[in-house]
Amino acid sequence: MLSPEDKSKIRQALVKKAAHLDERIAEYRELTKPIPPSEAIGRVSRMDAINNKSVNEAALRQSEKQRQGLDRALQRLDDDRFGLCVRCGQPIPVGRLLLMPGATSCVRCAG
Repeated sequence: MLSPEDKSKIRQALVKKAAHLDERIAEYRELTKPIPPSEAIGRVSRMDAINNKSVNEAALRQSEKQRQGLDRALQRLDDDRFGLCVRCGQPIPVGRLLLMPGATSCVRCAG
């Protein structure tokens, strides 16, 4: 079971990561705005822009998924089972939870 200090550290890590992800999500949303056909950027440049848009859309989806995981971790933080592996039930090391606050499994079960 996690100590109150560990939970406080993990909460801080969750909030910090969430704020960072919010910034990245805002950037990706800006980068994935539609490219109006009226913009004269040339055929090759337009193809590059469309390709870059696809890459940024994938990054946006991944960032949003990570953000949802952090939200779920924040909701679970006060649950007695937080910090226990969902597969084997063993404690997840605090270091892992600080690096990956949304982790729900120990290293052994995640691998």
